[in-house]
Amino acid sequence: MISSMTGYGKSIVTNKNFSVEVEIKSINSRYLDLSLKIPRFLADKEFEIRNFLKEKVKRGKISLSVFIEKNGQLNGFSNLNLEGLESIYSMLLDIKNKLSLKSEITMENILQFQSVIFSEDKTENQSEFEITLKAISIAIDEMDKMRSTEGNLIKQDLTDRIDTISSAVDLISKNNPEIISAYHSRLVERASEIYSEYQLDKDRMNMELALLSEKYDITEECVRLKSHISQFMQTINNSEDAGRKLNFILQEMNREANTINSKSISTEVTNYGIKIKEEIEKIREQIQNIE
Repeated sequence: MISSMTGYGKSIVTNKNFSVEVEIKSINSRYLDLSLKIPRFLADKEFEIRNFLKEKVKRGKISLSVFIEKNGQLNGFSNLNLEGLESIYSMLLDIKNKLSLKSEITMENILQFQSVIFSEDKTENQSEFEITLKAISIAIDEMDKMRSTEGNLIKQDLTDRIDTISSAVDLISKNNPEIISAYHSRLVERASEIYSEYQLDKDRMNMELALLSEKYDITEECVRLKSHISQFMQTINNSEDAGRKLNFILQEMNREANTINSKSISTEVTNYGIKIKEEIEKIREQIQNIE
């Protein structure tokens, strides 16, 4: 089952001591790119959080925000520091007087310095951190639901386009023998005129014409293209980490399509080849958003 790299999830987990709110967003990226916004008191846990995310998500640009409210305080701060409060107020008052500012000092001004007026609570234990990871896990699950839903839509679109390509290849394969035979007949007809005029070795001429006709035979390319189509469908049906593999298979499909177009001696085959190339390009755009 394939998944999109675009998704969003949010969770809130609470207990008697604190509440954890997590928001996670994901957009497409070639690799796994993690951006974390966490409270200061969780800074020493950032490495563990990153590893936790790497276990859950394979590709995408991930933005994670963690907001914690504990015992009525925000982001791990508690225990009012009166000395720090007085120091901040005195500093703001000095600035006001020196600059002759008319505006009054407000609580909003003071709260800009939370790290000074509140002492940081360093008593977080392992169980509290595990609740934080639980909130992250729930948010990831919500994000994955969205990624899975979009992945199903992408899968249906890819399946429809692959069916179009497969039908075009079938028509090319069906008409190829007749096209090559007609081309060979034209060569023989033209060569016979030259033979009668210059009295060339007829057996050698027929052998050369047969070899020339074979150069425009696209049977092998069609067989390989059908094989790539089969691999593509197996991947989107069975592989979870499908993005990179699909991209590789598509490159091989494009290579065979280019060869078919370059060897085409029929307007009909050329038109089918162009249609195949168009569908491959549309598929290429879609798989950029597959994990």
